[in-house]
Amino acid sequence: MKRPQWTAGNRIELLENGEEFFPAVFSAIEAARDEVLIETFILFEDKVGLALRDVLIDAARRGVRVDITVDGFGSPELSEVFVRGLTDAGVRLHVFDPPPKLSRRLRPFRRLHRKIAVIDGSIGFIGGINFSADHLLDFGPEAKQDYAVRVRGPAVAQLRRTAQSLTAPVDGAWHRWRHRDEGKPTPTSMHPTPGHAKAVVVTRDNHKHRDDIERMYRLALHAAQREVIIANAYFFPGFLLLRSMQRAAKRGVAVHLVLQGQPDIPWARWAASMVYGQLMRAGVHIHEYCDRPMHSKVALVDEAWATVGSSNLDPLSLSLNLEANLIIEDREFNAALRDKLLPLMRDSCKRLRVEDTAVKRWWWRLGVGALVFHVMRHFPRWLARLPVQTQRVQPAAETPVVVAAPSTEPAQAWQWHGTRRLGGEALE
Repeated sequence: MKRPQWTAGNRIELLENGEEFFPAVFSAIEAARDEVLIETFILFEDKVGLALRDVLIDAARRGVRVDITVDGFGSPELSEVFVRGLTDAGVRLHVFDPPPKLSRRLRPFRRLHRKIAVIDGSIGFIGGINFSADHLLDFGPEAKQDYAVRVRGPAVAQLRRTAQSLTAPVDGAWHRWRHRDEGKPTPTSMHPTPGHAKAVVVTRDNHKHRDDIERMYRLALHAAQREVIIANAYFFPGFLLLRSMQRAAKRGVAVHLVLQGQPDIPWARWAASMVYGQLMRAGVHIHEYCDRPMHSKVALVDEAWATVGSSNLDPLSLSLNLEANLIIEDREFNAALRDKLLPLMRDSCKRLRVEDTAVKRWWWRLGVGALVFHVMRHFPRWLARLPVQTQRVQPAAETPVVVAAPSTEPAQAWQWHGTRRLGGEALE
């Protein structure tokens, strides 16, 4: 099995929330000359989705090849008007594993959970941010806290290959995809050293790369000497990853977990709390983020290792879904990420104590704790042994994701004029 290869000479910039992420992606699409590739779990027909639709239509009309793939569970309904506007302009809109028409919400496992965008093979984006308005602060108390990165350099080619792997075989176009750039200068050859970061794209699938992301986390924890900060939305890892965290804390590493205190899914906090006690007894520090839902999937170790991507630390992400993370070795990026996470921990989190966890409760002392521990030890791999069904990628028009009628009062897309604007304020 081929392992992912590290690349040097990358420039990687941290993007926080939709206010930084969406303008960066839309600006890159507006400047695209040849190709736009996008994968996303969620595409909603709200003001963000409509803004994305508009820039993709403009790109396709000027001759850019545009492929966007959405997940059939995460993006269950798009209006016929929305889809036709894209496809009539030449955008190739695909749906990953579309569910049966009568059970659109009944196939929640083994989803396409990646969030990737690649423009002209020279600029890439990866992180946890979907194309939906709930990643913007003006969404209100339910607005998500999240991160992504903009990438320039050799790692973009890895992002591109990852996105191509789903869409290229759809219409028998694999040969054309492999050879369409022959004879052209690549972004790497034109800009050999856009930065100084080492990076590698690590994916998780249900075939050859079942545990690559988890393995990278464990390797980083084993090598940690001073500090670990993990900010993750859905936290319910298996025994091996829990043990790596405990061992790091026991040998004196300051291990900090920033988890949900105001979850968008109620059971998420309850599930995470099942392992709080054993982690805290080993010396792990747990902070619950309480301003609004935490949706991030980021981590840093010491001064030079970090990851940003789509993978949560729960059974769905670690054992079932298609995921993608960027692993980064760069002191400058680590400092930027740390500068974002430390104020979050200090000003917006509740620091938990052992007595705040379930270990003092009567039902825990009766043996529930031991049961949870042994289930945790094995269940991610139990889930991974479920039968793997063939998952198709189909044109959206051929799937039940498309609904017959548009919303009676469709949301308005952002208006983009010159410098990007959101809610009347310029975004650089």
